[in-house]
Amino acid sequence: MEEDLKITLRAARTNIGFTRIEAAAALEIHHETLKRYEIDSTNIPRGVFIKFEKIFGIPADNIYFGKEKDFYRLKRKQLKEVIR
Repeated sequence: MEEDLKITLRAARTNIGFTRIEAAAALEIHHETLKRYEIDSTNIPRGVFIKFEKIFGIPADNIYFGKEKDFYRLKRKQLKEVIR
């Protein structure tokens, strides 16, 4: 289950102790843009995608790119299967 190793953009940001404003400045994007990416990172431009990896210090393969709510829905489903 490769998905088990992934975290959301919001989690990656908070893991390094950055506020949204600090992370947006490091990424050279507006903090509202970062907020949108944290909610739905489906269509992040490649240049920003690469910056996430460098700044957060996490391989892109370990960052979940998609809708944050879908990530948590999947995690809840996986947890229920493990509990059974």
